[in-house]
Amino acid sequence: MKIISLNVGRPKLVARHGEPVSTAIFKEPVAGRVRLRALNLDGDRQADLSVHGGPSKAVYVYPAEHYAYWREQLPEMDLPWGMFGENFTTEGLNEDVNVGDRCRVGSAVVMVTEPRMPCYKLGIRFGRVDIIKKFLQSGRTGFYLAVIQEGEVGAGDEFELSEKNEPSVRVSDVTRLYTSERHNEELLRRAIKVAALPEGWRGYFQEQLDRL
Repeated sequence: MKIISLNVGRPKLVARHGEPVSTAIFKEPVAGRVRLRALNLDGDRQADLSVHGGPSKAVYVYPAEHYAYWREQLPEMDLPWGMFGENFTTEGLNEDVNVGDRCRVGSAVVMVTEPRMPCYKLGIRFGRVDIIKKFLQSGRTGFYLAVIQEGEVGAGDEFELSEKNEPSVRVSDVTRLYTSERHNEELLRRAIKVAALPEGWRGYFQEQLDRL
């Protein structure tokens, strides 16, 4: 389990329906070691802090293995590392990690928090609005990390699992509860007990439970 590309980007204005929109989804690989701080990597920023960034979304991880799937789905597109707006393009990690799992990477310690839910800016990056639906349906969402201990990271750094969180609710479970298993009472009850899952998700799942 390791980082194979470290990607950062700052907000810039792009056109959407003829109107300027600020987005930082355009990430580019960087060489060398980069300081990972509580809210982001040095050289990286988020444009709309109401929905992006914050302590639970300091780093976005996307598995390199998913790129093969997307190259089959979108053969006409060039898909360089960072295409999905991820900070870490990784190898050996996927959405089967547990929310709350902690890992050491480089000299930093990070914790898995939640899946990535796509917004219209993914459509801007790909130049097609249907990518948002395709992305969610694929289950290949990637996931966010919180920074427990700041440090330096770089391409090639390995993830060392330091704490496996129980009860085990995977990133993929959270996505399924949102998309296809909204009435899975047992999983909903487990999810709301996971302290590492951001309050917004736990509140949403409690509302789902209350409707059952």
